[in-house]
Amino acid sequence: MDFRAKGISDSVNRRSFIGGSDARIIMGSDAAALLRLWQEKRGEADPADLSGDLIVQLGTATEPLNRAWYQRQTGHTIEHIQRRVLHPVHRWMGATLDGRVHQTGDVFESKFALPWNFSEEGAAEKHMAQLQHNMWVVAAGAAVLSIITGGGKWLEIKVHADPLYQHLLLTAEKKFWRCVQTGEPPQLFGIEPPRPRLAAVRVVDMTGSNAWAEMAALYRQTRAAALEHERAKTELKALVPEDAKEASGHGLRAKRSKAGAITFELVDIA
Repeated sequence: MDFRAKGISDSVNRRSFIGGSDARIIMGSDAAALLRLWQEKRGEADPADLSGDLIVQLGTATEPLNRAWYQRQTGHTIEHIQRRVLHPVHRWMGATLDGRVHQTGDVFESKFALPWNFSEEGAAEKHMAQLQHNMWVVAAGAAVLSIITGGGKWLEIKVHADPLYQHLLLTAEKKFWRCVQTGEPPQLFGIEPPRPRLAAVRVVDMTGSNAWAEMAALYRQTRAAALEHERAKTELKALVPEDAKEASGHGLRAKRSKAGAITFELVDIA
């Protein structure tokens, strides 16, 4: 169902269902934001005006570029762009999709992120409720986050549907919607998002990292010594008699555990 085709205003449309961005608030930890959302759904408060929020506007402005870049990098095609759909059973659940991946059916979500303190795990956790909600609405098995950062980076994060979390999400959203209908103020639900399973999909150039440069130099300098060290341990273990519990000499002591493992420790040479 496409409400816009009937000429109904978008703000009225959004009051009639819980969407993916709403799910993030419902599953979040901001009591004031939850109360505000409840008031909006009841028509007691107008939706927040985000026209002056630069980060939100950057996300909106870069969405076409993000989508085009994802298609270029992956060879996949995005369809159902900005399509609004309702859950086939729970009609108070809806989703306005950034798109779906034609080849896989995955939910596509476009995001803009600032580069400071950015992490893939943090991004996946931040958007987990929205992704799981949208996957549940359209019965998708996975979703992809296509992220452009202010540092000029692009990355793709794939998130799989989590049945347990989706069950908890549905329970929380049912309670919230009941509060909307009855007028009872909602309470925070305090549900932790699942730890995201992230696939390794990037090739990263660490040339600009000073810490990487320092440790890489140390690794290269000590590699030969490390190989000699491992060879010495192997040879020394072979020299310890099979019936010896302990062997020592020349500043080194070998000890055999009850399980038969041999370990070494340095001792002072008198």
